[in-house]
Amino acid sequence: MSTLSLALRNLMRNRRRSVTTLLAMVIGLSATLLFGGYASNSILAMQTGYVQKLGHLQIQRKDYFLYGSGNPAAFGIPDYQAIIDLVKADPLLRPLLTVVTPKLNLGGIAGNFSAGVSKTVLVAGVLVDEQNQMRLWNDYGSLSYARPLALTGSPPDAAVIGTGVARLLQLCGPLQVPNCHALPSKPAAAGTGQALPADIGALSALEQAQAGAAPDGGAETRIELLAANDHGVPNVASLKVVKAENYGLKELDDISVEMHLGHAQRLIFGADKPQVTAIQLQLQHSDQIAQARARLTELLAGALQGADLELQDFQTLAPIYGQTISFFDSMFGFIATLIGVIVLFTVGNTMSMAVVERTVEIGTLRAIGLRRSGIRRLFMVEGLLLGGIGVLLGLLMALLLAFFINHSGLTWTPPGYVYAYPLKSRVWGNAPLILGSSLGLILVATLSAWWPAKRAANLAVVDALRHV
Repeated sequence: MSTLSLALRNLMRNRRRSVTTLLAMVIGLSATLLFGGYASNSILAMQTGYVQKLGHLQIQRKDYFLYGSGNPAAFGIPDYQAIIDLVKADPLLRPLLTVVTPKLNLGGIAGNFSAGVSKTVLVAGVLVDEQNQMRLWNDYGSLSYARPLALTGSPPDAAVIGTGVARLLQLCGPLQVPNCHALPSKPAAAGTGQALPADIGALSALEQAQAGAAPDGGAETRIELLAANDHGVPNVASLKVVKAENYGLKELDDISVEMHLGHAQRLIFGADKPQVTAIQLQLQHSDQIAQARARLTELLAGALQGADLELQDFQTLAPIYGQTISFFDSMFGFIATLIGVIVLFTVGNTMSMAVVERTVEIGTLRAIGLRRSGIRRLFMVEGLLLGGIGVLLGLLMALLLAFFINHSGLTWTPPGYVYAYPLKSRVWGNAPLILGSSLGLILVATLSAWWPAKRAANLAVVDALRHV
């Protein structure tokens, strides 16, 4: 206790230098904690968005993720409803689940033949109510602004297309797409008397008759979706476009179409037994993924052994999530290293100046019997005290600044999304961040005092006593 008291009194001798050193440490720790809290919140916000769209886990046909994109006929799950019922009824999985829903992904060609244009697209057939329920997941309190699907309450033949698709199909005017100007329409093919090709028109009329839709869309904005059915034969669905939606990424916005699952299944499988390409599972909490995966793996190897299925988690389905974590980790490491170097030289310089100023004192202490180890310990404890005080003040400042940031009302939009999340810095409650940063600063401050402490301990007593 005497060493600690003496070290504190020594720091109070030159308050201005001690305060300057502490200020550098406080600012450095606050910056580290605020960025770490921002990174943590950003990652959790991204996770929330991906879980809302993809679920935590997906059951797919084996190798669908690598080879089956847009090929539902070859990689479809035929008895998907029985699998869903089995998963929902499992006593180990039931308490973990919030939503289990099927999804059908397919590729096709969307055409606005009245304008003589078409575009290859990727289509998602979904159950709207269950997808809306998935968007309610918010385990981290991010106050997500995820909106219900635009297909909500729409007729069975409705579709939502990306604003890029609308632009390429020259539907900007009817769908009120901003920053889009009309292009000259191509003339209808000579001799046909109509813009819609006869073969596609016949398929479209047949599909509408089977679906009970009126062939004449009137003032409605309609497109034709051409795809190959499970027998390899072209089939067409006439879709009423209810909205053009921005999907966040231009590459995605230029190819995305959403429609009702039943209509998508009828397009691909006709009167045959409908299939899906994925069964999405959303859990109560993300930390239950390992538990759910283990149980699902048992089911796939047991009751579902012959179905040739596999599991994929949202991190595999959305690689940008892991890439973002790596980016934030590298940025945090760079910032922490930079601040650590600044603290190292600041504390080292403070201790070195203290050694010079207290040379006679060091000689006196050595002359009355204090060992070299006692001198080293005294200066090391001073560095430790600087680090401890800097941690307390830095943590208080970081918490105060984080409070103002969290209540500022600022928002940010994660990569690949169009709805915003509140900008927050999750410092309070982030124990790994607080403990890691605090211990790191204390360690750097203590080590910074080691070399001056060693130099002070090695001073010759006679030389130190006659130092002027």
